[in-house]
Amino acid sequence: MNVALVGEETHPDEWLPLLRERLPDDHFFVHPQTPDPKTVRVALIAAPRPGEVAQLPNLKLMQCLWMGVDALVLDRTLPAGVPVSRMVDPSMVAAMSETVLHRVIEFHRGFHIYRRHQTERRWEHLRQRMASDRTVGFLGLGELGADAAAKLVALGFNVRGWSRTAKSLPGVVSYTGSDGLAAMLPACDMLVCLLPLTPQTRGILSKPLLDRLPDGAALISLARGQQMVTRDVVAALDSGKLGHAYLDVFETEPLPRDDPLWAHPEVTITPHIAAVTEPRTALSVVVENIERVRRGETPLHLVDPAAGY
Repeated sequence: MNVALVGEETHPDEWLPLLRERLPDDHFFVHPQTPDPKTVRVALIAAPRPGEVAQLPNLKLMQCLWMGVDALVLDRTLPAGVPVSRMVDPSMVAAMSETVLHRVIEFHRGFHIYRRHQTERRWEHLRQRMASDRTVGFLGLGELGADAAAKLVALGFNVRGWSRTAKSLPGVVSYTGSDGLAAMLPACDMLVCLLPLTPQTRGILSKPLLDRLPDGAALISLARGQQMVTRDVVAALDSGKLGHAYLDVFETEPLPRDDPLWAHPEVTITPHIAAVTEPRTALSVVVENIERVRRGETPLHLVDPAAGY
């Protein structure tokens, strides 16, 4: 079978040796260096240019190498009727949970304040609180949110989660709908956003939502920058409504050097690194879906175009 890597961030140096070792009888190319585009059956996609995938007219599967598929869903040039699978990589799930736990524990224990005290050479003890004193709320309880939520439950935190459909997760109080979101937010000392980007979630991290949080809460934004209304987050920080914001994603990336977020004393910035695909573990997902295409079976982790993910 002919398989093409398509897009600016497919990292062929990492993927091609692994793919050729696992599937030695198949042929792998980096598009547009494919000898005959009509013979390609599977496209492995990461950040393709508009219209690039459409150059492969006989695809049986578009396998995204990322978990987020919002850009693909919005690309009207994609071949109609070809299924799209998103990446569900166990190492990515683990890495996201590491990021969530780090941010939650840092804020819970006040380590972000101690870091500032160090620059001031200031020796001062803050009140130590128990995990059971804190409630962490999740926006999104998919593979990423569910794993991080379970690990916080194991550490003794109170955990709540809001999602499009009701979830049943041990130790996690589940909410759905606008009424459910309104009911969850006032209890959340920390709010973690792991929602997929859809028309419904674009701009969700804005004043109406932030105003429902308790004063001094922390925002942990790890999904998509287009979900955050930056001016509203900055206003909430300046007023004390938010105590701190941990931001990994931004509407413009890289974040411009002159963006005021860089210098805000209550903002911690990371460059969209909360969790990335690890080819060594994601390979099994790609191989399984290639084999399913070969056997004429339904691939794993198919995107629901109506839901947007």
